[in-house]
Amino acid sequence: METTNGTLDEALLRLHTAGPEFGGYLSNHGPMAVEAMVRNGQARTVHRWLDTYAQRLEDVPVPRARITDANWQQALGDPGRVTDWTGYFTEQIAEHPWHELLAAWWPRLLPGIAGAATHPVIRVGHAVRSLLTEGEDEARIAELAHALGYWAARHLLLPTTVRPRGSATPAEALAALPRITERDLTPLNGYAQLPHLSGWLSTTESLHVPEDPEAAREGLTALVRAATLNYAEHGHGDAILLVHAATAPNAVLRTLPALPRELWTSSFAVAWTAASALTALYAADTPRPAPGAEGLTPEEVFARAVTHGDAHAIKFADTALDVAATSEDGDTRALSAAVNALALIDKAG
Repeated sequence: METTNGTLDEALLRLHTAGPEFGGYLSNHGPMAVEAMVRNGQARTVHRWLDTYAQRLEDVPVPRARITDANWQQALGDPGRVTDWTGYFTEQIAEHPWHELLAAWWPRLLPGIAGAATHPVIRVGHAVRSLLTEGEDEARIAELAHALGYWAARHLLLPTTVRPRGSATPAEALAALPRITERDLTPLNGYAQLPHLSGWLSTTESLHVPEDPEAAREGLTALVRAATLNYAEHGHGDAILLVHAATAPNAVLRTLPALPRELWTSSFAVAWTAASALTALYAADTPRPAPGAEGLTPEEVFARAVTHGDAHAIKFADTALDVAATSEDGDTRALSAAVNALALIDKAG
């Protein structure tokens, strides 16, 4: 455990010398991928993977002005203030227990889950998981500050308000979603089309979101499963962007144990809305069978993802392993989805 923790901390400290994005808008997946690798028994490969990945990263952006408790609202959703936001949360997390800081800011940040294709909330989910499972230390607490700062800077509301209040299960609602006609859209341009997509709002609002926190957690778990299995047959719509329909709600699910229970129901509703949006934009219309995963262990599937090397493949395999761990014996569909991602992302690249 000590060696594992040391590897993660070293990797995070390396990554904190780079900015959260590169190439204009691409997210730095390094902190998420290395946490998943350490979590799934691949700590020995972390630094070798990072040596290659870090070559594409860029320096931390220049700060502009200090964010305070009095002026933060003016900076919310301004990507040019990302370093200012990191500084703010670094100060706050030094003064308050991270659980308290997360609970205070989660309701403020959650409505903006769609920003940067949901990468900020995914980064928060990985940071929280490492704190809950590996314990608190300087590098892991610093990572949470970086993740929250990225989310605040990329905070983005969808162009229409969604209030799920129906009776559908996650699998039923996901299967009924319409698709946009135009492909190859950025998430931002795609979100703008959702209010005009016939049936999207009504289908998204058809989901049943229970008031009981434990039932909401079970619903969120079912959503992660449904989105993961949906990728198995529909991932060829957009091999990379569709993975976030599963990994974003899973990040929220991983964060629930660190949040007050009264936030669980709203977290499920917002995570579903994000997954619905991404599915409408990037899932293929027509299903295709996924490659089989019979005879493969979860460890073997994740090792294949690490060998593949793409950060999205690694993160999606990490989520697929979560789903596989709660599947009935003999149900290899989640692992098939992860194997499918390896083939599709190869082709996409």
